[in-house]
Amino acid sequence: MPDIGAVMKAEISRLSRKEARRAVESSNKASAQHRRQIAELNRTVRQLAQEVARLRRNVGRDTPPAPAGDDGPRLRFVAKGFRAHRAKLGLSAADYGRLLGVSAQSVYNWERSAAVPRREQLVRIAALRGIGKREAASRLNGHG
Repeated sequence: MPDIGAVMKAEISRLSRKEARRAVESSNKASAQHRRQIAELNRTVRQLAQEVARLRRNVGRDTPPAPAGDDGPRLRFVAKGFRAHRAKLGLSAADYGRLLGVSAQSVYNWERSAAVPRREQLVRIAALRGIGKREAASRLNGHG
C-alpha cells in the first residue's frame, strides 16, 4: 500500500503544475498576440521607409502637379535636358535667361535642380525646344 505522504506529494505536484499552466497560458496568448502586432508594425515601417526613399529619389525630377483648373498640356522639366538644350544652342546662362525672360541665376538653379520653373516658365521653355542656333541668335538680336 502506498505511503499517504507520497500520494499527497504527487497530487500536490500535479495540481500545482496544472495551476501554473493555467496561469502562464494567458500570458503566452498575450505574448503571441504582441509578437504578431510587432511583426505587422515592422512590416508597415519597412513599407513606409521604402515609400520615403522612393519619394526622395523623385523629388525635383518633375514639376509639381498643375493647378486643378489648368487644362493646358502636361509639361515635364528635366534639368539634364534643359542643360543639354542650352549647350546645343551654344548660349550662356544669361543669354538663355534673356530668351526665357528670367535671370541667369534662375537658369543655373534650374540646371542644378536647386529650383523648378513655374508653369508659365515651363510653357516658354517648351516653346524654345524647337528652335536652333540661328533662330536663338536672331531672337537675342531682336529680329524675331
